[in-house]
Amino acid sequence: MTTCLPSLVLLTALLVVPASAKEKKTSTLPEDVLRATTALVVISPDAGEPVDRPTANATARDSVEKAIMQWGRFRLVMPGEEADLVIAVRTGSGKMMQPTIKGGPIDQRPGTMQTGDGSVRIGAQQGQPPPLSDPGAGPPQNGPRMSNEVGASEDTFEVYRGHGQYPLESPAVWRYIAKDCLREPGVTAVEEFRKAIAKAQQPPPPPKP
Repeated sequence: MTTCLPSLVLLTALLVVPASAKEKKTSTLPEDVLRATTALVVISPDAGEPVDRPTANATARDSVEKAIMQWGRFRLVMPGEEADLVIAVRTGSGKMMQPTIKGGPIDQRPGTMQTGDGSVRIGAQQGQPPPLSDPGAGPPQNGPRMSNEVGASEDTFEVYRGHGQYPLESPAVWRYIAKDCLREPGVTAVEEFRKAIAKAQQPPPPPKP
């Protein structure tokens, strides 16, 4: 019985991890993120649209943009414009695998008009924006196609540094994963990001005597 104890402890740890991983967020933010003033919100390039909810990711993107407008810290830009931060969103289905449509025009938009907190945002995309991730890193894009998508079963909100080529190829500087965290009216992912920035900007506690 004694020889089996380490294996039982390891198995218990593996079973506990998924339950505690439903909400993930980093605890620190680098200085350049705290100085950022502009942000671009996009749908994660590897995200497909659920067959039963073909506008789910586009709706989540719009909800995140409205919440950021209400926050008032960042100026939102359109694809193709320079941004200090790129925020990638992806909705979850509550399942580890779901049928999706990839490569279609659903997520593309030539322009946008949004209102929030007394302000109006009107934007128009100028031409074809450069890719945010390396187009040669994945399979060739040959128009809309069906796919069985395997990924996070919960909503995902990821923050990347914006400048430079292929910003989404670098590690995310902040991430939040939770059920319905991209959904209005709360859009808790944006609220948690706001809290993370506020916490990072707090002065350090005075040294103990």
